[in-house]
Amino acid sequence: MSGSYDDSVGVEVSSDSFWEVGNYKRTVKRIDDGYRLCSDLMNCIHERARIEKGYAQQLTEWAKRWKQLVEKGPQYGTVEKAWHAFMSEAEKVSELHLEVKGALMNEDFEKIKNWQKDSFHKQMIGGFKETKEAEDGFRKAQKPWAKKLKEVEAAKKAYHAACKEEKLAVSRETNSKADPALNPEQLKKLQDKVDKSKQDVLKTKEKYEKSLKDLDNTTPQYMENMEQVFEQCQQFEEKRLRFFREVLLEVQKHLDLSTVASYKNIYRELEQNIKVADAIEDLRWFRANHGPGMSMNWPQFEDWSADLNRTLSRREKKKASDGVTLTGINQTGDQVSQQKNSSVSSYEKSYGAEWSDEETNNPFSSNDAQGETNPFDEEASPTTEVRVRALYDYEGQEHDELSFKTGEELTKIEDEDEQGWCKGRLDNGQVGLYPANYVEPIQ
Repeated sequence: MSGSYDDSVGVEVSSDSFWEVGNYKRTVKRIDDGYRLCSDLMNCIHERARIEKGYAQQLTEWAKRWKQLVEKGPQYGTVEKAWHAFMSEAEKVSELHLEVKGALMNEDFEKIKNWQKDSFHKQMIGGFKETKEAEDGFRKAQKPWAKKLKEVEAAKKAYHAACKEEKLAVSRETNSKADPALNPEQLKKLQDKVDKSKQDVLKTKEKYEKSLKDLDNTTPQYMENMEQVFEQCQQFEEKRLRFFREVLLEVQKHLDLSTVASYKNIYRELEQNIKVADAIEDLRWFRANHGPGMSMNWPQFEDWSADLNRTLSRREKKKASDGVTLTGINQTGDQVSQQKNSSVSSYEKSYGAEWSDEETNNPFSSNDAQGETNPFDEEASPTTEVRVRALYDYEGQEHDELSFKTGEELTKIEDEDEQGWCKGRLDNGQVGLYPANYVEPIQ
């Protein structure tokens, strides 16, 4: 801002009142503060938008990771579906928070930015046009009154100086009367000095009173002009305050997901999916697929056949794609042989291994054995050993599973099977199975 009456008039500000010379600066500064507050509000909204985006990404990553863990884990049936519903909820909520982020930046942020640009106009020499107009208005309104105030201060100073001089002259005259060394001529000069100082006091007092009267006459117009400029500043600030209130209400609407119908539907659907979970149904499914309800090829007497001279290995029995032909086995009652696939890997691993006879004429044999293959040896798969590192802790659930801690290294000796399990060897020599997605190759 250019110049102030504090310097040009030379009047010391004696109070904090708005009416004091130069104290309009706070009102003018409020215009500059309004511009800065717009920038602050934009930064505030921008930071919240980043938080919304980060939260949405974390929800998505969390849902993806746990969806895989649940799919490969031991949970099954309707409870597994209910568990999956939590991941679906996270994915849907993530989408809503991305929409919140978009609304904050594309609507609220841009609205403030455009309002700030339209309301504050920068000058070539610096500062804002609105600031300069307000300052010039106050200076023009204050100039006549400030001039009169300067005259009052000068008159007051002269009057006070005259009073001081009068007091000093009277004091000298009084002291001289007690001094016998002074002649009458000297006493007369002191008396004249007293008379002259008294006249000066009267003159300066009259001038002081007149200047105060002139100032009082100027004050109403001064107050009216200052009020007018102040009201213009008030109207400008009122627009900003109302605009901020409007924007903050819009931000509140964008953040309040409780009013969004789709948000309510997400949790209504989640509740329904959880309530659908049926323990009796899951137990019935487990009984039929992994318990006494499973079909069984009960052993029966079979005649010897030269074509059936090799016992199938355990691995051959587990693979449904090997195309093994069962001969000479009759089913009793309504039992039907089925091959079932399950997404629950540990239960598939634990209960899926079929019983194998140890007799040399086991009917589960292939035509290419020719009696030269040991029926108890599993086929060795030519897999290159790879060093891997554990991403998570894993506690083996069965006797043929490995247990390890996060960061522990081990050797993968067989590739991942169709159920998501690998065979590995710990550094202590223990060999067993582990979930393939719990480790990563060591680069």
